[in-house]
Amino acid sequence: MAEKKYNPYDNMLSVLKQSAEALGLSYEDYATLCYPERELKVSIPIRMDDGSIKVFEGYRVQHSSARGPCKGGIRYHQNSDMDEVKALAAWMSFKCAVVNIPYGGAKGGIKVDPSKLSRAELIRLTRRYTTRILPIIGPDKDIPAPDVNTNGEVMAWIMDTYSMFTGHTVPGVVTGKPIEIGGSVGRVEATGRGVTIIAYQCMEKNNIDPAHAAIAVQGMGNVGGTAAEIFYNNGQKVVAVSDYTGGLYCEDGLDIPAIRKFISGKNTLDKYEADNVKHISNDELITCKCDVLIPAALENQITEDNAGRIQAKLIIEAANGPTSVEADEILNSRGIIVCPDILSNAGGVVVSYFEWVQNIQNLTWDLEEVNKMLQKIMLTAFNEVYALSQEKNVTLRMAAYMVAIKRITTAGKLRGGPISMG
Repeated sequence: MAEKKYNPYDNMLSVLKQSAEALGLSYEDYATLCYPERELKVSIPIRMDDGSIKVFEGYRVQHSSARGPCKGGIRYHQNSDMDEVKALAAWMSFKCAVVNIPYGGAKGGIKVDPSKLSRAELIRLTRRYTTRILPIIGPDKDIPAPDVNTNGEVMAWIMDTYSMFTGHTVPGVVTGKPIEIGGSVGRVEATGRGVTIIAYQCMEKNNIDPAHAAIAVQGMGNVGGTAAEIFYNNGQKVVAVSDYTGGLYCEDGLDIPAIRKFISGKNTLDKYEADNVKHISNDELITCKCDVLIPAALENQITEDNAGRIQAKLIIEAANGPTSVEADEILNSRGIIVCPDILSNAGGVVVSYFEWVQNIQNLTWDLEEVNKMLQKIMLTAFNEVYALSQEKNVTLRMAAYMVAIKRITTAGKLRGGPISMG
Protein backbone atom coordinates (compact mmCIF):
# COMPACT_ATOMS: atom_id res chain seq x y z
CA MET A 1 0.00 0.00 0.00
CA ALA A 2 1.47 3.36 -1.06
CA GLU A 3 2.21 5.82 1.72
CA LYS A 4 -0.25 8.71 1.80
CA LYS A 5 1.43 11.88 0.52
CA TYR A 6 1.45 14.75 2.99
CA ASN A 7 -0.77 17.57 1.76
CA PRO A 8 -0.27 20.83 3.67
CA TYR A 9 -3.62 22.20 2.50
CA ASP A 10 -5.49 19.18 3.89
CA ASN A 11 -3.52 19.69 7.12
CA MET A 12 -4.68 23.33 7.28
CA LEU A 13 -8.33 22.38 6.55
CA SER A 14 -8.30 19.80 9.34
CA VAL A 15 -7.14 22.36 11.95
CA LEU A 16 -9.53 24.99 10.55
CA LYS A 17 -12.54 22.65 10.89
CA GLN A 18 -11.59 21.59 14.42
CA SER A 19 -11.08 25.14 15.70
CA ALA A 20 -14.17 26.55 13.94
CA GLU A 21 -16.30 23.85 15.56
CA ALA A 22 -14.72 24.64 18.94
CA LEU A 23 -15.92 28.22 18.39
CA GLY A 24 -19.43 26.91 17.79
CA LEU A 25 -19.44 27.95 14.13
CA SER A 26 -21.44 26.11 11.50
CA TYR A 27 -19.81 25.19 8.17
CA GLU A 28 -21.66 28.10 6.51
CA ASP A 29 -19.95 30.51 8.94
CA TYR A 30 -16.44 29.54 7.84
CA ALA A 31 -16.99 27.97 4.40
CA THR A 32 -15.28 30.85 2.59
CA LEU A 33 -12.05 30.15 4.54
CA CYS A 34 -11.87 26.64 3.07
CA TYR A 35 -11.28 28.05 -0.42
CA PRO A 36 -8.76 30.68 -1.58
CA GLU A 37 -10.31 33.79 -3.14
CA ARG A 38 -7.94 33.59 -6.09
CA GLU A 39 -5.39 31.06 -7.41
CA LEU A 40 -3.04 32.11 -10.19
CA LYS A 41 -0.74 29.62 -11.92
CA VAL A 42 1.70 31.06 -14.44
CA SER A 43 4.35 29.87 -16.88
CA ILE A 44 7.64 31.74 -16.73
CA PRO A 45 9.78 31.38 -19.87
CA ILE A 46 13.31 32.76 -19.53
CA ARG A 47 16.45 32.70 -21.62
CA MET A 48 19.21 30.82 -19.82
CA ASP A 49 22.84 31.95 -19.96
CA ASP A 50 23.62 29.30 -22.59
CA GLY A 51 20.98 30.78 -24.92
CA SER A 52 18.36 28.05 -24.38
CA ILE A 53 14.79 28.78 -23.28
CA LYS A 54 13.48 27.15 -20.12
CA VAL A 55 9.91 27.44 -18.79
CA PHE A 56 9.31 27.45 -15.04
CA GLU A 57 6.01 27.17 -13.15
CA GLY A 58 4.94 29.91 -10.74
CA TYR A 59 2.04 30.55 -8.37
CA ARG A 60 0.32 33.35 -6.46
CA VAL A 61 -2.61 32.55 -4.19
CA GLN A 62 -4.77 35.06 -2.33
CA HIS A 63 -6.63 33.32 0.46
CA SER A 64 -8.64 36.08 2.14
CA SER A 65 -8.94 39.85 1.79
CA ALA A 66 -11.75 40.19 4.38
CA ARG A 67 -9.52 42.18 6.75
CA GLY A 68 -7.42 44.14 4.26
CA PRO A 69 -4.92 43.78 1.40
CA CYS A 70 -3.42 40.30 0.99
CA LYS A 71 0.09 39.75 2.32
CA GLY A 72 2.58 36.94 2.00
CA GLY A 73 6.00 35.81 0.90
CA ILE A 74 7.35 34.32 -2.31
CA ARG A 75 9.49 31.19 -2.14
CA TYR A 76 11.80 29.68 -4.74
CA HIS A 77 11.95 25.91 -4.16
CA GLN A 78 12.10 22.85 -6.37
CA ASN A 79 9.25 21.20 -4.42
CA SER A 80 6.91 24.18 -4.49
CA ASP A 81 3.41 23.37 -5.76
CA MET A 82 -0.11 24.79 -5.66
CA ASP A 83 -1.22 22.85 -2.56
CA GLU A 84 1.76 24.12 -0.59
CA VAL A 85 1.19 27.73 -1.71
CA LYS A 86 -2.55 27.49 -0.92
CA ALA A 87 -1.79 26.24 2.60
CA LEU A 88 0.82 28.95 3.17
CA ALA A 89 -1.61 31.63 1.96
CA ALA A 90 -4.26 30.40 4.42
CA TRP A 91 -1.75 30.34 7.27
CA MET A 92 -0.90 33.95 6.39
CA SER A 93 -4.58 34.94 6.74
CA PHE A 94 -4.69 33.38 10.21
CA LYS A 95 -1.29 34.80 11.16
CA CYS A 96 -2.27 38.37 10.29
CA ALA A 97 -5.56 37.96 12.15
CA VAL A 98 -4.03 36.47 15.30
CA VAL A 99 -1.65 39.44 15.69
CA ASN A 100 -4.52 41.74 14.65
CA ILE A 101 -2.89 43.62 11.77
CA PRO A 102 -5.17 44.74 8.89
CA TYR A 103 -4.06 42.25 6.24
CA GLY A 104 -5.41 39.13 4.59
CA GLY A 105 -3.24 36.21 3.52
CA ALA A 106 -1.44 35.43 0.27
CA LYS A 107 1.59 33.42 -0.83
CA GLY A 108 3.65 32.90 -3.96
CA GLY A 109 6.16 30.42 -5.25
CA ILE A 110 8.24 29.30 -8.21
CA LYS A 111 9.12 25.65 -8.73
CA VAL A 112 12.88 26.11 -9.11
CA ASP A 113 16.13 25.20 -7.40
CA PRO A 114 17.70 28.68 -7.24
CA SER A 115 21.15 27.26 -6.45
CA LYS A 116 21.25 25.93 -10.04
CA LEU A 117 20.64 29.38 -11.61
CA SER A 118 23.13 32.20 -12.11
CA ARG A 119 22.39 35.63 -10.67
CA ALA A 120 21.49 36.91 -14.15
CA GLU A 121 19.08 34.00 -14.65
CA LEU A 122 17.48 34.66 -11.25
CA ILE A 123 16.97 38.32 -12.15
CA ARG A 124 15.28 37.37 -15.44
CA LEU A 125 13.15 34.73 -13.67
CA THR A 126 12.04 37.21 -10.99
CA ARG A 127 11.23 39.98 -13.46
CA ARG A 128 9.20 37.69 -15.73
CA TYR A 129 7.36 36.19 -12.76
CA THR A 130 6.54 39.73 -11.57
CA THR A 131 5.02 40.61 -14.96
CA ARG A 132 2.90 37.44 -14.77
CA ILE A 133 1.44 38.25 -11.33
CA LEU A 134 1.42 42.03 -11.87
CA PRO A 135 -2.37 42.31 -12.47
CA ILE A 136 -3.16 41.03 -8.98
CA ILE A 137 -0.43 42.64 -6.82
CA GLY A 138 -0.06 46.21 -5.59
CA PRO A 139 0.34 48.18 -2.33
CA ASP A 140 -3.43 48.24 -1.80
CA LYS A 141 -4.12 44.73 -3.22
CA ASP A 142 -1.42 42.18 -2.44
CA ILE A 143 2.05 42.86 -1.03
CA PRO A 144 4.72 40.13 -1.51
CA ALA A 145 7.71 39.61 0.82
CA PRO A 146 10.74 37.29 1.09
CA ASP A 147 10.36 33.63 2.02
CA VAL A 148 12.42 30.45 1.52
CA ASN A 149 15.35 31.14 -0.88
CA THR A 150 14.33 34.75 -1.56
CA ASN A 151 15.64 37.90 0.13
CA GLY A 152 15.72 41.69 0.05
CA GLU A 153 17.53 41.73 -3.27
CA VAL A 154 14.79 39.65 -4.93
CA MET A 155 12.20 42.06 -3.47
CA ALA A 156 14.15 44.97 -4.99
CA TRP A 157 13.90 43.32 -8.45
CA ILE A 158 10.13 42.83 -7.99
CA MET A 159 9.67 46.44 -6.85
CA ASP A 160 11.71 47.75 -9.78
CA THR A 161 9.77 45.67 -12.33
CA TYR A 162 6.40 46.74 -10.89
CA SER A 163 7.55 50.38 -10.80
CA MET A 164 8.65 50.25 -14.47
CA PHE A 165 5.12 49.23 -15.46
CA THR A 166 3.47 51.96 -13.36
CA GLY A 167 5.89 54.68 -14.46
CA HIS A 168 6.97 55.71 -10.95
CA THR A 169 8.65 54.14 -7.91
CA VAL A 170 6.22 52.15 -5.74
CA PRO A 171 8.16 51.00 -2.64
CA GLY A 172 4.97 49.76 -0.91
CA VAL A 173 4.40 46.95 -3.44
CA VAL A 174 6.75 44.63 -1.49
CA THR A 175 8.21 44.45 2.00
CA GLY A 176 11.51 43.01 3.16
CA LYS A 177 13.37 45.36 0.77
CA PRO A 178 16.90 46.66 1.39
CA ILE A 179 16.79 49.65 3.75
CA GLU A 180 18.35 51.90 1.08
CA ILE A 181 15.24 51.63 -1.11
CA GLY A 182 12.48 51.84 1.48
CA GLY A 183 13.02 48.78 3.64
CA SER A 184 12.55 48.94 7.41
CA VAL A 185 15.26 48.54 10.01
CA GLY A 186 14.62 45.38 12.02
CA ARG A 187 12.75 43.59 9.23
CA VAL A 188 15.43 40.99 8.46
CA GLU A 189 15.62 39.90 12.12
CA ALA A 190 11.90 40.35 12.86
CA THR A 191 10.67 36.76 12.45
CA GLY A 192 13.51 35.31 14.54
CA ARG A 193 13.13 38.06 17.16
CA GLY A 194 9.36 37.39 17.36
CA VAL A 195 10.08 33.68 17.88
CA THR A 196 12.27 34.50 20.89
CA ILE A 197 9.66 36.88 22.36
CA ILE A 198 7.07 34.09 22.24
CA ALA A 199 9.55 31.45 23.45
CA TYR A 200 10.37 33.43 26.60
CA GLN A 201 6.65 33.88 27.32
CA CYS A 202 6.01 30.15 26.89
CA MET A 203 8.96 29.26 29.11
CA GLU A 204 7.65 31.57 31.82
CA LYS A 205 4.10 30.12 31.64
CA ASN A 206 5.49 26.56 31.83
CA ASN A 207 8.01 27.16 34.64
CA ILE A 208 11.08 26.64 32.46
CA ASP A 209 13.97 28.81 33.65
CA PRO A 210 15.70 30.26 30.54
CA ALA A 211 18.99 30.41 32.47
CA HIS A 212 19.04 26.60 32.66
CA ALA A 213 17.10 25.72 29.50
CA ALA A 214 18.64 23.69 26.68
CA ILE A 215 17.40 24.92 23.29
CA ALA A 216 17.54 23.10 19.92
CA VAL A 217 16.98 24.94 16.64
CA GLN A 218 16.24 23.05 13.41
CA GLY A 219 17.18 25.29 10.46
CA MET A 220 19.91 27.94 10.50
CA GLY A 221 18.50 30.22 7.82
CA ASN A 222 17.46 33.78 8.56
CA VAL A 223 14.76 32.84 11.11
CA GLY A 224 16.48 30.01 12.97
CA GLY A 225 19.88 31.70 12.85
CA THR A 226 18.54 34.99 14.21
CA ALA A 227 16.62 33.25 17.01
CA ALA A 228 19.63 31.10 17.95
CA GLU A 229 21.91 34.16 18.12
CA ILE A 230 19.44 36.17 20.23
CA PHE A 231 19.21 33.24 22.68
CA TYR A 232 23.00 32.93 22.72
CA ASN A 233 23.48 36.67 23.34
CA ASN A 234 20.96 36.53 26.18
CA GLY A 235 22.97 33.78 27.86
CA GLN A 236 20.83 30.79 26.88
CA LYS A 237 22.37 27.45 25.99
CA VAL A 238 21.70 26.42 22.38
CA VAL A 239 22.66 22.73 22.37
CA ALA A 240 21.74 21.81 18.78
CA VAL A 241 21.34 23.47 15.37
CA SER A 242 20.98 22.09 11.83
CA ASP A 243 20.68 22.85 8.13
CA TYR A 244 19.65 20.58 5.24
CA THR A 245 22.95 18.66 5.43
CA GLY A 246 22.53 17.68 9.09
CA GLY A 247 23.07 19.08 12.55
CA LEU A 248 25.47 19.81 15.37
CA TYR A 249 25.06 18.92 19.04
CA CYS A 250 26.96 19.99 22.15
CA GLU A 251 25.50 19.43 25.61
CA ASP A 252 27.39 22.44 27.01
CA GLY A 253 26.10 24.76 24.28
CA LEU A 254 27.28 25.71 20.79
CA ASP A 255 29.17 28.85 19.73
CA ILE A 256 26.35 30.33 17.65
CA PRO A 257 28.20 33.44 16.32
CA ALA A 258 31.05 31.19 15.11
CA ILE A 259 28.59 28.83 13.40
CA ARG A 260 26.72 31.70 11.73
CA LYS A 261 30.01 33.20 10.52
CA PHE A 262 30.97 29.80 9.10
CA ILE A 263 27.72 29.31 7.16
CA SER A 264 27.67 32.94 5.94
CA GLY A 265 30.63 31.93 3.75
CA LYS A 266 28.34 29.49 1.84
CA ASN A 267 29.55 26.59 3.99
CA THR A 268 27.23 23.81 5.21
CA LEU A 269 27.09 22.40 8.74
CA ASP A 270 28.31 18.94 7.70
CA LYS A 271 31.73 20.59 7.17
CA TYR A 272 31.82 22.39 10.55
CA GLU A 273 34.27 21.09 13.15
CA ALA A 274 34.85 22.21 16.76
CA ASP A 275 35.82 20.64 20.09
CA ASN A 276 33.08 18.60 21.79
CA VAL A 277 30.68 19.16 18.86
CA LYS A 278 28.97 16.02 17.56
CA HIS A 279 27.43 15.70 14.08
CA ILE A 280 23.80 14.55 14.15
CA SER A 281 20.98 14.09 11.63
CA ASN A 282 17.92 16.35 11.45
CA ASP A 283 15.83 13.56 12.98
CA GLU A 284 18.31 13.29 15.84
CA LEU A 285 18.03 17.04 16.38
CA ILE A 286 14.24 16.89 16.61
CA THR A 287 14.44 14.05 19.14
CA CYS A 288 17.53 15.27 21.04
CA LYS A 289 17.61 15.97 24.78
CA CYS A 290 16.46 19.58 25.17
CA ASP A 291 13.85 21.69 26.95
CA VAL A 292 12.81 23.86 24.00
CA LEU A 293 12.66 22.69 20.38
CA ILE A 294 12.37 25.29 17.61
CA PRO A 295 11.63 23.85 14.15
CA ALA A 296 12.68 26.65 11.77
CA ALA A 297 13.06 24.74 8.49
CA LEU A 298 10.23 23.58 6.18
CA GLU A 299 6.77 22.15 6.84
CA ASN A 300 6.05 18.54 7.92
CA GLN A 301 9.15 18.02 10.07
CA ILE A 302 7.42 16.74 13.22
CA THR A 303 5.34 13.73 12.18
CA GLU A 304 3.68 10.70 13.74
CA ASP A 305 6.99 8.88 13.09
CA ASN A 306 9.07 11.05 15.43
CA ALA A 307 6.53 12.79 17.72
CA GLY A 308 6.65 9.91 20.22
CA ARG A 309 10.43 10.27 20.57
CA ILE A 310 10.61 14.04 21.14
CA GLN A 311 12.19 14.90 24.50
CA ALA A 312 11.50 18.67 24.53
CA LYS A 313 8.93 20.05 26.97
CA LEU A 314 8.09 22.96 24.69
CA ILE A 315 7.97 23.36 20.89
CA ILE A 316 7.96 26.85 19.35
CA GLU A 317 7.08 26.63 15.65
CA ALA A 318 9.30 29.05 13.74
CA ALA A 319 8.64 27.40 10.34
CA ASN A 320 5.24 27.35 8.64
CA GLY A 321 3.36 24.10 9.23
CA PRO A 322 6.21 22.04 10.72
CA THR A 323 3.89 19.74 12.71
CA SER A 324 1.42 17.33 11.13
CA VAL A 325 -2.10 16.91 12.56
CA GLU A 326 -1.26 13.35 13.66
CA ALA A 327 1.92 14.52 15.42
CA ASP A 328 -0.03 17.29 17.17
CA GLU A 329 -2.32 14.71 18.77
CA ILE A 330 0.64 12.63 19.95
CA LEU A 331 2.42 15.66 21.43
CA ASN A 332 -0.74 16.83 23.17
CA SER A 333 -1.33 13.37 24.68
CA ARG A 334 2.26 13.43 25.97
CA GLY A 335 1.81 16.86 27.60
CA ILE A 336 4.28 18.61 25.28
CA ILE A 337 3.27 22.25 24.73
CA VAL A 338 3.29 23.45 21.11
CA CYS A 339 3.12 27.16 20.33
CA PRO A 340 1.77 27.36 16.75
CA ASP A 341 3.43 28.93 13.73
CA ILE A 342 0.63 31.45 13.14
CA LEU A 343 1.57 33.06 16.47
CA SER A 344 5.26 32.18 16.97
CA ASN A 345 6.59 33.31 13.60
CA ALA A 346 4.30 36.31 13.04
CA GLY A 347 7.09 38.79 13.84
CA GLY A 348 8.03 38.98 10.16
CA VAL A 349 4.62 40.04 8.94
CA VAL A 350 4.25 42.48 11.85
CA VAL A 351 7.41 44.36 10.83
CA SER A 352 6.44 43.98 7.15
CA TYR A 353 3.29 45.87 8.14
CA PHE A 354 5.46 48.55 9.78
CA GLU A 355 7.53 48.79 6.58
CA TRP A 356 4.40 49.14 4.43
CA VAL A 357 2.99 51.83 6.74
CA GLN A 358 6.28 53.75 6.53
CA ASN A 359 6.27 53.43 2.71
CA ILE A 360 2.71 54.63 2.14
CA GLN A 361 3.12 57.51 4.63
CA ASN A 362 6.68 58.42 3.56
CA LEU A 363 7.98 57.96 7.11
CA THR A 364 10.94 56.19 8.68
CA TRP A 365 11.06 54.70 12.17
CA ASP A 366 14.21 53.88 14.13
CA LEU A 367 15.15 50.38 15.33
CA GLU A 368 14.16 51.03 18.93
CA GLU A 369 10.64 52.05 17.87
CA VAL A 370 10.29 49.06 15.50
CA ASN A 371 11.40 46.52 18.14
CA LYS A 372 9.28 48.14 20.86
CA MET A 373 6.15 47.99 18.67
CA LEU A 374 6.97 44.41 17.64
CA GLN A 375 7.29 43.36 21.28
CA LYS A 376 4.00 45.04 22.18
CA ILE A 377 2.02 43.39 19.36
CA MET A 378 3.53 39.92 19.92
CA LEU A 379 2.89 40.05 23.69
CA THR A 380 -0.71 41.23 23.21
CA ALA A 381 -1.35 38.38 20.75
CA PHE A 382 0.29 35.79 23.02
CA ASN A 383 -1.71 36.92 26.06
CA GLU A 384 -5.01 36.73 24.10
CA VAL A 385 -4.23 33.26 22.80
CA TYR A 386 -2.96 31.97 26.15
CA ALA A 387 -6.00 33.33 28.03
CA LEU A 388 -8.39 31.67 25.54
CA SER A 389 -6.52 28.36 25.75
CA GLN A 390 -6.91 28.42 29.54
CA GLU A 391 -10.56 29.51 29.41
CA LYS A 392 -11.63 26.89 26.85
CA ASN A 393 -9.13 24.22 27.96
CA VAL A 394 -7.74 23.84 24.43
CA THR A 395 -4.22 23.75 22.98
CA LEU A 396 -2.42 26.95 22.03
CA ARG A 397 -2.88 26.01 18.36
CA MET A 398 -6.65 25.68 18.76
CA ALA A 399 -6.79 28.94 20.70
CA ALA A 400 -4.72 30.82 18.09
CA TYR A 401 -6.93 29.55 15.27
CA MET A 402 -10.05 30.41 17.27
CA VAL A 403 -8.85 34.01 17.75
CA ALA A 404 -7.95 34.31 14.05
CA ILE A 405 -11.09 32.66 12.64
CA LYS A 406 -13.35 34.78 14.82
CA ARG A 407 -11.70 37.98 13.54
CA ILE A 408 -11.88 36.96 9.87
CA THR A 409 -15.45 35.64 9.97
CA THR A 410 -16.59 38.73 11.91
CA ALA A 411 -15.00 40.97 9.24
CA GLY A 412 -16.78 38.97 6.53
CA LYS A 413 -20.15 39.33 8.26
CA LEU A 414 -19.67 43.08 8.83
CA ARG A 415 -19.01 43.46 5.10
CA GLY A 416 -22.26 41.68 4.25
CA GLY A 417 -20.82 38.22 3.63
CA PRO A 418 -21.43 36.02 0.55
CA ILE A 419 -25.25 36.07 1.03
CA SER A 420 -25.44 39.75 0.03
CA MET A 421 -23.86 38.95 -3.36
CA GLY A 422 -26.95 37.11 -4.57
